Order: sequence, then structure tokens, then C-alpha cells
Amino acid sequence: MAADDQRVNVNQSEAPALFRDVNFCIVISKTLGEAQARRLTTLLVDNGATHLPLSSDSSTEPVEETTHIISSTTDFPVYQGACDTFVPVVKPEWVDASVSRKRILPVRPYSPDPRLFFSGVVVTCADIPEGDKDAIVGGVLAMGGQHTGTVTKTTTHIVALTEENDKCRRALSKGVKVKIVLPHWFDDCLKLGKKIDERPYSLPSPEIGRLSLADPVGIPPNPNLKGAISAHPSGAPPTSVESPSPHRRGFKVFEGKRVMLSDDLGLGSRLRGTVEDLIASGGGSMTGSVHKADIFICQYREGSNYITAARAGKDVGNLTWLYYLITNNTWTSPMRRLLHYPIARGGLPGFTNFKISLSNYGGDARLYLENLVVAAGGEFTKSMRQENTHLITARPYSEKCAAAQEWGIHMVNHLWLEESYAKWQVQSLTNPRYTHFPHRTNLGEVAGQTQIDRQAVEKFFYLADQDMASEDDEKERWVQNDREEPRSEVDSGIMKDIGIAIPKRTSALPSRSFNTPTPTGRKTLNANNQEAYRTPNHSTECNENEPPSTTSSRGAKERAVARLHDLAPDIALYEKEKKRVGGVVWGGKRQASTEVEKGRKRGFNGDNQIGPDADENLRYTKKTKRPPVIMRLLLTGYKRWANSPKTEEEEKKRLRDLGILCTQNPLDCTHLAAPSIVRTQKFVSAIAVAPIVISTHWVDACLDKGQYLPLEDFLLRDTDGEERLGLRLADTLKRAKKNNRRLLAGETIYCTSNIYDTYKTIIEANGGRCLIFRGSSRGGAGSNASKANGTTDTDDESDGREIDDMLLVSGETPEEMNLWVAFDKMALSEGRGAKVTRAEWLLDVVMKQELEWEEVEKFCFDR
Repeated sequence: MAADDQRVNVNQSEAPALFRDVNFCIVISKTLGEAQARRLTTLLVDNGATHLPLSSDSSTEPVEETTHIISSTTDFPVYQGACDTFVPVVKPEWVDASVSRKRILPVRPYSPDPRLFFSGVVVTCADIPEGDKDAIVGGVLAMGGQHTGTVTKTTTHIVALTEENDKCRRALSKGVKVKIVLPHWFDDCLKLGKKIDERPYSLPSPEIGRLSLADPVGIPPNPNLKGAISAHPSGAPPTSVESPSPHRRGFKVFEGKRVMLSDDLGLGSRLRGTVEDLIASGGGSMTGSVHKADIFICQYREGSNYITAARAGKDVGNLTWLYYLITNNTWTSPMRRLLHYPIARGGLPGFTNFKISLSNYGGDARLYLENLVVAAGGEFTKSMRQENTHLITARPYSEKCAAAQEWGIHMVNHLWLEESYAKWQVQSLTNPRYTHFPHRTNLGEVAGQTQIDRQAVEKFFYLADQDMASEDDEKERWVQNDREEPRSEVDSGIMKDIGIAIPKRTSALPSRSFNTPTPTGRKTLNANNQEAYRTPNHSTECNENEPPSTTSSRGAKERAVARLHDLAPDIALYEKEKKRVGGVVWGGKRQASTEVEKGRKRGFNGDNQIGPDADENLRYTKKTKRPPVIMRLLLTGYKRWANSPKTEEEEKKRLRDLGILCTQNPLDCTHLAAPSIVRTQKFVSAIAVAPIVISTHWVDACLDKGQYLPLEDFLLRDTDGEERLGLRLADTLKRAKKNNRRLLAGETIYCTSNIYDTYKTIIEANGGRCLIFRGSSRGGAGSNASKANGTTDTDDESDGREIDDMLLVSGETPEEMNLWVAFDKMALSEGRGAKVTRAEWLLDVVMKQELEWEEVEKFCFDR
């Protein structure tokens, strides 16, 4: 590889070379060795490419002229820099495929990005209905896969219902290494957003059609969690035979890196010495300055050193991550695994009230999730009790699951926990991804694949107030370069008046607010009117009767400078208002609140509140031109973005720039857009909040004209749909507003497992309680159960319903019909009657927002 260290340009052929415009780097890793790298380099250079070796320094960006990075993984130091500079990262297969086809292929299907979980999948469909085929192909393409019309050498999957078709016969007869799977596999992968094992879906004898849903499923191994199950490693880093010896040749994971260990790690002198020796053996060096460090190791997401390192794009990880690098001698991003990144003291806001138990997870996955619950600030309980708030389960079949359904405890998969922690915001339980459980899959096999959300970390943890910084850090931050930042005349004048010298400033990233609670913290308001938490030891409040501290006058002056710099916009506004006829009208805080009030008046009416948009609107000051949220829009049945996630992302950003925030939560929307009256889960659920219903043509018009258009001409009018469903949309919305999401309040409705996932959201959106019924006669939400739990039913005979009737919503499959007798027995055991109705009844009630119990008989099954 020595010869490859120089830039090479080869273009000896008269015809234009295939890769003549390609300047590439190759990342060596465990899955892309040096021998393969040499072969790829030769192949690319012979076809006109230029080799630009990655720099060996601590740079976070690739060489400026680089057009492609060849890597089998995203775990290399400059990956994020490549993303920021739009340099594509492709797998080695891209090179071979491009040479084979004699043209440069698109890079997306060959991306190693784990979010594109169908990358490497080449699918063809056989005996699949056209509509299902289009949906499968669209999903595969959106998630990085490819589609081919015939079976070729590169085909990896055939989607079929049976093997009795030409494509399957041809593949089997020629011995093509291809997996023949049911379309259900793609459905489940797309619903979860993860690629799961194909074996339960593989023909000729798929488990999902051969075994019962309740049959046990083994605990799958998960190598992805090795070395990442806890944020608190115990003892010294491993030095076993399997791990690289400090004196072993080839141990160079820290080569050229300067590492700083934070004081919050609490390392003893002996252990600290061991760690430093290992870093030195790996080619690294130690430093006591965060500005000189390439890697910063700390336990908590707090303090000036953490903020400085994170803002500068340095690698910030915890001790577990450091041990992982030493053990595996391979670099990986500390954000790649959730528990490799420093934790937040006090946990995720809102999570401290949760009591969470686990079911059906085993091995490393169980330990990992237990630790993640604690890291998020929740309380983990081994046993299941009625005071539990959540059950996280890999499959919906266990004694704990049955208890959760009977007690009304939220039951979700681990993706809810992981994504809440990664995005640092408690995720909505109505998201179907979190309540989806493939029939013959234990979801423990995909635990640990979620990564830390960089934008969330930047939003919630990049501290703007540097009061806690030490004097040395403050001094070094001010004088680390000679560039001087311009100041306003007001700012400079006031500082001179109070006797503070103006130090040189560096150009820094925009400051952001820090609103994560600490155990001893209390709620205050920061400079942007946002809620923040400060410990009493660092309160910015002062008492005018107390003398100022003189323990560190220089530090106090420098902190005063920092505070004045933050106050500069308000001071400038004050000076401007003084010149206005009539004097000062108002200051910065009142102006911000007035902007929010304007947004509230524009976007909401009636009893609706500004709700979750308040904090977001307050952030839009003069520094950012993005308008506040004036509409939370839920789209359903919208075809413009079908099979085009990139267009969807770009146009959603354009809508957001118009004040339109697209939401996926039906209960969070103020406006609902649809092409017609449709009975999708989103449409039916959203009706409960009485949104303004408009046509999707309005969205098209706003995007095409680039402006927020009046709604009056785009209100949804669908006379055919109203006639078909026997309703008037305007009357439905009036009743929904009057019902205030209490149409089914006080009602407990049972559903069979086949329809539970869909109708649970609809029932709960209208204030009801939905329980799954699997044939157990252990009791439900009847009068006896209610008394046992200290509650009482609120049924009233005047509403036309017999008070003792229990209701089961069911389909007509033989499996569901077999449950009806068991439901009768359960109702009888509690001294109540039983009715089994079609799902059509529930849709009719919710779409009309009118509940008349005598009408239920029309929808009941004849038994």
C-alpha cells in the first residue's frame, strides 16, 4: 500500500475512462482488509480514478477533492464529516458492479448506512398482486434496496406466495443462492424500520403459517450488543487473550489521537494509570486540555469541557466506549450505540415517573434494556405489578403480557425505549412501530441498532451559559485564536463603563439552551424564555442586600462579559426603542411572548391551546428566519411522496418554512388533509380531535406556489363519500368538538388479536379503553374487576345500553369465531351479557361521532 500513499492519475486509454471523475478514499476495517483494498485501488485506478488516501491526522473531514469513500461500514472517524460535505460513502460492491455494467451506478443502493436496512437486497416478485408488488418494490427502493424484473446472479430475494411459479422453479433448478420469502417479511420489516430474520417467512414451509402465534420462540443471539450493554463498566478494561495486548503489533486504534479523561469518571490513580498505558500502547497520547484533545471521555453530558468538545465535533464517549475500542482494536463512533455515549444526570424529562418491566427478552438484550431504562431515568422492576406504567416485550405472549392487557398497562416493543432515549423526547405510544410484533420473531434480535440522534444532543445539551467553566478554561476559550468578533457599540460601551476589559473572542457555533433537569435542580427561565434547570449552587438570581463575592474577581469579570454578550440583542433593542417617539415600548421577553401570541391567533381557534409548539415558537428569534408553527398537519392518502422519501423530506422542510409542521400523531394535529373521506386509521383517529379537514390539493398548491394559501377554497368536500357512509362531515366535526374526545369515555371494548393493533388507537383516541381478548376466562373490565381495582363503572341505563353487556369487536376468521364461546363464558362468569360485533360498527360510530347503543344490534354476528 506504500505506493498508494501518493496521488495516482491513470488515463491511458483513448476512450473516456469509466471512473475518470472519481477521487476516492478506502477505509480499512475488519470487513474490508488490506488485500481487498489493494484490489479495489488497482481496479479503480486502471479505470481512470484518482486515489486520495485519508489523512492520518485527527481531521473530521475527508480530503477536500474526495468524491467517493469506499467502506463496508459507517464506523470510521470522518464519516460524519463526509455526510456534512455530501461525499457519498459506498460499499466495495459498488466498484465491482459499476465495472461489470460498464457505467457508474447510483450510490444509494450500495450505502453502508444502517438506516437503509434493505441495502444489499435485490428483490424480484413472483405471483404477487400488482398493488402489493408496487408497495413492496417502493419500500425496498426507499430503504436502499434494488428491484429486478427477472432472477439474475445478483438477486437476493424472491417474493412469492408459493414455489409453484416460473421464477422460483428457475432459481431452484439453477441452484441460485436466493431466499424465497412471503411478502409478510417485507411488511414487518417496513413497519419496524429494521431488517429482521427471513427464516420464519421462508418457503416452502414458513413458520408463520405452520406454527401457532403463541408457540414459544427462542431467544436469538445479538452480537451487536457485545461490549455495549451498560454505561458503567466494572473494573479495568479487558486484557484477555481475545483482546489486543498493549504490546501486540497492530494495536493502533489510538494512533495519532490525543485523549482527555474527565474528572467525573471517578478513576483511581491505579486504574487511571492502566488506562493511560493502554492508550499509549495503541499509539495515542494524553492531554489535559479539551481544546487539544481529539477524544474526550466523560460520564455525564454536562460541564464546559463536554460542551466544548461536543461543539467542536470531537469524539465524545464514555468509559464503556473507550474499553470497547481497546478490546476490539477497531474505531467506532460513540454515537453508534446508545450506551457508549455519556448519560444525562437526572434522566430524560418525563421518564422519571415511569415504572417499566421487561418480558421475552433474554441474554445481553435483556441486560442492555434494563440498563437503558435506568439511564433514561425510569424505574426498572423485575416483577410486574399494577402500578407499572409500561411493559416492554419482544413478543406479545407471556403472563406479563396478559396481565398488562388486563390491567391496561402500556405494552410496547424496545424501539419505543430506544428512540425516546436517542431523540431525548418521550415518543408517542400511538406510533404503530412501537406496538408491532411480528408473529414468529423475537425482537431481541434487532435490539441495540438505534443510534444517538445528533440533532437531539445538539438541541438539548449544548449549553449556552458558560458560568460553570473554570478560569483556565475560560481564558483558553477566549484567546485560542487571534480573530476578534465585532461587538455592538452599546455592548462595548457598557463594559468599559463597569471597568471590564474586552477580551478577544473566537468565532463559535450558535449557542443553544440546556433544559435537562438535574436531581437537585429547580425550574427557571433562561434568556430565551425557555424552561431550564439550575442547581442552587449556580443560581443566577442575586440578593441586592448581599455583598458580591470577591473570591475570584477575574473569573467574575469574564463571566459578566459572557452574560453581557448574551444580553447584547436586548440592549441593542433597548437603545433603538429609546429613540422612538414615546420612549421604550417593550423589551425582549415581551416581544417574544407577543410573537407567540400572534402565532397562537393565526394557527388556533376556539379552545385549542398552543401546546407543544410553545417552546419551538420561542426559539425563533431574529437570529433565525424560520416562522413559528401555525399549523400541525396530518396527511393521509397523500400520493405525491409515494416511493420518494427524499422528495418527501425536502418538501416537508419547505412546508415547515411556511409554518406548517407535518405530524404523524392523529391526536396532535390541528388540520387533517386527505384526498377524500377515507377510513384510514389516521383519518378515523384524527376525527376525535375535530381538526379542520382540507383537501390534499391545498398542500400541492402551497408547495407549487411556495406560499401559505388561504384554506377557504380547499376545505374537503366529498358528497359521494358522505352519501356512501351515511354522514355529513361538517356535522361529524361539530359533534366531535362537543364530545371533546369522550365519545367512548367509560367504555371498555374488547378486540380480537387480528384487529387489536388497528382499533386500539381509534378507541383510545375517543376516550375508551381497549383490551385484547385471546380466549382467557380470567376476567376483564367487568363490574367485579372494577371493584377489585377500586374503580366503578359509569354506565347509565338511559343511554339505551344494558348495563351488564360486554362488547367484543371481532373479524370473521375461524380463529376469531372460536373465541366467541369463551367470551360468552367470561361475561357469564362476571354476571354480564355478551355481544360480539363487526368492526364496521366501531367505524360507523367514530366516523359519525354518535353513539347509540340500540344500533349495535345491526352489526352483531348471528350466533
